[in-house]
Amino acid sequence: MELRPYQWEVIEPALKGKNIIIWLPTGAGKTRAAAYVVKRHLERVHQAKVVVLVNRVHLVTQHYEEFSQMLEGRWAIKTLSGAMGPRTGFSYLARNHDLLICTAELLHMALTSTDEEEHVELSDFSLLVVDECHHTHKDTVYNHILSRYLEHKLQNVKPLPQVLGLTASPGTGGASKLDGAINHVLQLCANLDTWKIMSSQEGHLLQQKYGQPSKQYNLCQRRSKDPFGDLLKNLMDKVHDHLNMPELSRDFGTQKYEQQVMEQSQKAVQDNLPELRVYLLHLRRYNDALLIHDTVRSVDALSTLWDFYDRECSTKARVLEAERWLLRLFDGHKKDLAHLAAQGPENPKLEELEQILQEQFGKPSNPRGIIFTRTRQSAHHLLLWLQQQPGLQTMDIRAQILIGAGHSNQSVHMTQCVQQEVIQNFRNGTLNLLVATSVAEEGLDIPHCNIVVRYGLLTNVISMVQARGRARADESVYSFVATEGSRELRREQTNEVLEALMEQAVATVQKMDQAEYQTKIRDLQQAALVKRVAQAAQRTSQKQQFQAEQVRLLCINCSVAVGHGNDLRKVEGAHHVNVNPNFSIYYTTSQVPVLIDRVFKDWTPGGAISCRNCGEAWGMQISYKSVKLPVLRIRSMLLETPQGRIQAKKWSRVPFLVPDFDYVQYCADSLNDLSLN
Repeated sequence: MELRPYQWEVIEPALKGKNIIIWLPTGAGKTRAAAYVVKRHLERVHQAKVVVLVNRVHLVTQHYEEFSQMLEGRWAIKTLSGAMGPRTGFSYLARNHDLLICTAELLHMALTSTDEEEHVELSDFSLLVVDECHHTHKDTVYNHILSRYLEHKLQNVKPLPQVLGLTASPGTGGASKLDGAINHVLQLCANLDTWKIMSSQEGHLLQQKYGQPSKQYNLCQRRSKDPFGDLLKNLMDKVHDHLNMPELSRDFGTQKYEQQVMEQSQKAVQDNLPELRVYLLHLRRYNDALLIHDTVRSVDALSTLWDFYDRECSTKARVLEAERWLLRLFDGHKKDLAHLAAQGPENPKLEELEQILQEQFGKPSNPRGIIFTRTRQSAHHLLLWLQQQPGLQTMDIRAQILIGAGHSNQSVHMTQCVQQEVIQNFRNGTLNLLVATSVAEEGLDIPHCNIVVRYGLLTNVISMVQARGRARADESVYSFVATEGSRELRREQTNEVLEALMEQAVATVQKMDQAEYQTKIRDLQQAALVKRVAQAAQRTSQKQQFQAEQVRLLCINCSVAVGHGNDLRKVEGAHHVNVNPNFSIYYTTSQVPVLIDRVFKDWTPGGAISCRNCGEAWGMQISYKSVKLPVLRIRSMLLETPQGRIQAKKWSRVPFLVPDFDYVQYCADSLNDLSLN
């Protein structure tokens, strides 16, 4: 576990108690350097307490391996993540362990908790290590935690922990000019209260030695003929003609069009235009199919459309006239779509991907690779293609998907336990190919991985740098697969320019006069504090905009009124439940419990709940301390206020106060209701 000279170079200020960001290429040993800083800190600081924050669950276990080797069993280490089931309170664990390695979300929950077993203060720790610290910006959980730190600092509250940030890609914050990129880097430094960004003075040598796979562009031409795609676009044209909405572009099959449709759909909900919302929903599904068609096969695109219309037919209790027209439109063309999907030409991007895999997995060197794709759906379809493609059947390809653990209406998820299992199988060689979304971009340390394919992705410079860094083995290959002249290709080329801009911006900040640098950092921190105070005041004002009983809850799909804001309570500060006993007449509950791979302290998931009137999914039922309560998703509810209808994106942004759930009071009220009846 000895450090290399460049690692000693970058950690020197941290060993003296300074707040720094370590900026090193992926694979250059940032975590090991941080582990050594932690070791020295535990040795030297009286009653030291260290917390290491990660932004992905699978990194908790990975970091434990690195830190435990460095600490050699001399200190008590505890790992924490939402996937680990019931546990002792966070506060107790912090008091009784020298080092906690946890997801940032858990620390943030502990900082804001009112439960004595859970609550901690930042002053309880003497060192805070922030992995992938470039995420410390805007509304991220990292920035919420560090914002508390800065508030304490500017209010002269002591003690405060030392801060150590780790990153391979500070990014440019969307800036394309040097001044903007410098401001972004300075803001990142201010958010982490950084004394200096440390990087190796022998950076060019380091880049050659670590984490720099050979890059290749695998470009293809567009399909010369695309009858399947043309028919999908023709059906979308028919919907557009039927709607007569000139403000909605016909840039079909793009993310830009998807965004337009989502914005118009939200407006339709707020304007009480349910028929228009239905048309827009179906247009989005056609657009999804076009995106899948562009990524994988026509049959995959058709299967997603078929599944959508099957669900519409089986779940809708009440069908609008718009839905009848749209169902007839699809039914009238589904045979033609099926015929064209079966006969259509191969996707040129898939042909490129097949050549890459044949070349790499045809070698006797036991290759291991990751294919990055944009969505969970495309990951599933790519895996299916891998398993069915005749030209790959003779190759020794043992593939699996690696996707996010979060729930979504539109796609299946992967539980955190399964994620860990897939990563472990990839690490030990049981699997040799992952088809992954961005969940695998950051921190995944597989020394034997030697091929990374970015498959038609439209992302930023940080994603490019992070994904490229997964190729850790010698003579690795980083391939970018895209269509000639596409937006994806232009973005990748732009990202290469932005990477150089990022490096120039960091170098400029590093060379600043220390007094000038500290003045800029202090000004940015004070400005951020003023902004947060103003935002907090605005949120408080927003929450008091209406009395809860003045706001009606409507089903997002059929607009039927199902309750009022004063029927709602918060369970564990996060889950919004309807406690009105009459609410049960408005929904149905499935017999099969919702699958969640976590075990919670006081509640267990029950069946999914849906609108009894139209079949729209609303959320799920839970058993909280033996009481059954319906938990509502905010995206399933429309709020009718005295000033009009709104669709809130988060429960925390609704314009009325929602009190916490009082279990004792609820039980007492229920007994009273029974006695009255």
